[in-house]
Amino acid sequence: MNPTPFKLERYFAQHEFTARHLLCSSDPESMSVRDLLALEPQASDGLFDTWLGYTEYPGASDLRTELAAMYECIDASGIIVHTGAQEAIFLFMNTMLEAGDHVIVHMPGYQSHYSVVEALGVSVSPWRANEAGGWALDPADLEALLKPQTRAIVLCSPHNPTGYLPSREVFDATVSFARKHGLWLFSDEVYRGLEHDCADRLPAACDVYERAITLGALSKTHGLAGLRIGWIATQSAQVLQRMSIFKDYLTISNSAPSEYLATIAARHSGTLIERNVSIVRENLRVLDKFMARHAMNFEWHRPRAGTIGFVRLRQERASSFCAELLQDTSVLLLPSTLLDYGDAHFRIGFGRRNMPAVLDYVDAWLETRAPR
Repeated sequence: MNPTPFKLERYFAQHEFTARHLLCSSDPESMSVRDLLALEPQASDGLFDTWLGYTEYPGASDLRTELAAMYECIDASGIIVHTGAQEAIFLFMNTMLEAGDHVIVHMPGYQSHYSVVEALGVSVSPWRANEAGGWALDPADLEALLKPQTRAIVLCSPHNPTGYLPSREVFDATVSFARKHGLWLFSDEVYRGLEHDCADRLPAACDVYERAITLGALSKTHGLAGLRIGWIATQSAQVLQRMSIFKDYLTISNSAPSEYLATIAARHSGTLIERNVSIVRENLRVLDKFMARHAMNFEWHRPRAGTIGFVRLRQERASSFCAELLQDTSVLLLPSTLLDYGDAHFRIGFGRRNMPAVLDYVDAWLETRAPR
């Protein structure tokens, strides 16, 4: 297997720790170990006493129990904890799909949702979001995309990079289509919990469909990317068995300190999620005003969930715009060329407290920049 380079990650490898101001990060405001431990009395003692031997291969029992509390129909036995969401994606693609299969993938999207399977010899059809409709998906498109070799639908909800959140009707229609045709539904839900209005939250796919695989992670909803904890939740014994066998050839088990800290985080999900949603809501008010001031430059579809949005440039190429901005201000945006989606958009992140200050640099730069 020789997948194509992960463009987004190669870009971050080059710039994430050299650019002074990050304005495209998908993970929200993080915290220190000290701040996380402060959520529980005597939690630091538990960390000091954590045994540094191998951990249980599917994840610590206490951690899986806390994660299972996020779902209605899943208990701890239906969860496998991984070293980040990326490992879980890689495992599913390598165990449940094979050369000659076909998958339908939500686009624009996260590259590992399609590049991993393409490297396996699986063909991919994009289920394209409608930008004019606020990046909406139309389940009626699925019938035309279906092939005899179709084995799975890959959905990202809430969506990276657009912040789109399907309506309940669209979600239910997608599940119904997958059930009708016996397809796997791999539902990337790493932003679930970061709906800007909690009333919009959808059910987890694993709770409503027996062949669904829900992907979760602490990096987005909880803002704890450094713990490197992701998981899948599913009702399918077949998926759990196959992914477990394959995991033996990768990480085997996870970091014991990370799992201990992750258990605390999962136990305090409400507190951590509300903290991040509060930051997002405030930042969006600032961002709305910025987009209104620069409406001649940008087309903005306000996201309904998550920490990122996808902005169209009206008059120039995203790759050159982002490169010029980085050179002049050390502010990092993510051009759509790195998401295999043309050269007219960029991803912007609004999950961190310093976003308004960083946006001020962009504002000033746009005001003094020569017209394009």
